[in-house]
Amino acid sequence: MNKVILMGRLTRDPEVRYSQGAEPLAIARYTLAVDRRGRRDANGGDQTADFIQCVSFGRTAEFAEKYFKQGTKIAISGRIQTGSYTNKDGNKVYTTEVVVEEQEFAESKAVAGNGGGYQAADRPAPSNASAEGFMSVPENMENDLPF
Repeated sequence: MNKVILMGRLTRDPEVRYSQGAEPLAIARYTLAVDRRGRRDANGGDQTADFIQCVSFGRTAEFAEKYFKQGTKIAISGRIQTGSYTNKDGNKVYTTEVVVEEQEFAESKAVAGNGGGYQAADRPAPSNASAEGFMSVPENMENDLPF
């Protein structure tokens, strides 16, 4: 089984090209910065990240071109694909990338526009919420609840 699920931020805007032919196919390439959980850099500073090369095709690529920008937090699923080629110096170069099958935003537009920080004070509290944050349910409605 070859299945990958990742969540991270785009390091730059996706690079999109279209294939030649009667029906051009969109091909989007982007790099996803994925944090390593619990790992710190050698100096004990910030978390380190892996930079994963991703490629998507067709409608998935067109979506990336239209909506994804540098810094956008996304979740993807797909498969790992490896390959190799010989560069102009005659050296063999090995490649590894994730072929994206599904992708979606991993944070709301409001949070993304807020620099990624969520402010609870930005959300209004329900008018009939108790101090614990729960709303009281009228007795005549208790039997109508779906749970």
